[in-house]
Amino acid sequence: MTDIAGRTTSSPRRTRADGERTRRAILREAASLATVDGLEGLSIGNLAAALGMSKSGLYAHFGSKQELQLATVEEAGRIFAAEVVEPALTAPAGLGQLLAVCEAFFEHLQRRTFPGGCFFAGAALEMGTRPGPVKEAVAAFQSAFVDLIRGFAATAIEQHELPPDEDPDGLAFELNGIILAADANFVLRGNTAVLDMARRVVRRRLGVGSDESASGRA
Repeated sequence: MTDIAGRTTSSPRRTRADGERTRRAILREAASLATVDGLEGLSIGNLAAALGMSKSGLYAHFGSKQELQLATVEEAGRIFAAEVVEPALTAPAGLGQLLAVCEAFFEHLQRRTFPGGCFFAGAALEMGTRPGPVKEAVAAFQSAFVDLIRGFAATAIEQHELPPDEDPDGLAFELNGIILAADANFVLRGNTAVLDMARRVVRRRLGVGSDESASGRA
C-alpha cells in the first residue's frame, strides 16, 4: 500500500501478522521462564528484561499479570499439542496411540522444549492451591490430556489389544503417573537414561516388547 504522498506503508494484514508473531515470541519466552521461576514468578518486568523489551511495550500486549499468565498457559498448551498430542493422533488407533503419546512426551522432554521440563507438570503443582482462572486453565488442560489417554486406552480395549477387564480410567492414571515421574526425574538429573527407563516401564505395562516402536509396530 502507498500513502497519500506515494510512500509505501505496511498493509493491515502484514501488521497484524507481525504483531501475532511478536506476541507468540513473547509468550514462548514467558512459558520458558515459568518452568524455571513459576507462573507466580512471571511478571511484566522480568519478562521485559529477558526479551530486551520495554515494560510499556509488553503492557501493550498484556494489561495485567493474570492476563499474561493465562496467555502463557494457552501458548504452552499450543506447543504441547503440536509436540505431543498431534504426533499421537497420527499413530494407529488404540495401542499405537497409547505408545505414541507417551513417546512424544518423552521426546518433548528430551528436546528440552522448556528448560524446566513439562510446563503443565510444574504449573499444576504451583497453582493447585491458588484458586482462580489460572488454576482452572491448568486443571482443564490436565483433565483433557488424561481424557485423551483414556480414550486411546478404551479404543485399545475395544480392539482387543488390551485385556477386556482393563480399566481405561486406571490405565490413564498409571500412564500419566509414569509421565510425571519421568518429567520430575529428568529435570532433577538431566539424564536421558531416565527417559529410556520410562519407555521400558510403559511398554511393559502395555504388554509390548521392548524392541517395538513407539507407534506399536514391530
